[in-house]
Amino acid sequence: MVKAVQLMNGMVMLLYRASGGRVANHMQKAPIMLLTTIGSKSGKERTNPVLYVTDGEDLVTVASAGGAPKNPQWFVNLMHRPEAVVTIGKEKRKVSGRVASPEERSRLWPRLTAVYSAYDEYAKKTKREIPVVILTPAP
Repeated sequence: MVKAVQLMNGMVMLLYRASGGRVANHMQKAPIMLLTTIGSKSGKERTNPVLYVTDGEDLVTVASAGGAPKNPQWFVNLMHRPEAVVTIGKEKRKVSGRVASPEERSRLWPRLTAVYSAYDEYAKKTKREIPVVILTPAP
């Protein structure tokens, strides 16, 4: 399963980058961005396609890992070093990531599931609370 997800993510990133974000840019109703974090152990750049919604100037994503028992590695990396870069289409933005407060999560979760309904299923199949992540523009 992990290898299949890695292969799929690789294909999404290849198509996304080659087309400047015109191809492989949505899943269901959710737009896709490329999130680049710094590996918490390796110190190397790691890029993953993630779904998002906007909330004012912020970008909001979900560390679902498909409902796996553990958080995705990109989330671990972001919590270790909050500075990251997102690519939306051809545009790159520096951001700083944090976990949404309980109030923010309550407000944002319905918006996230409205664009990608599988999040509710992922939440049911795991014991962990799936983190909602807010990416704020960095100076």
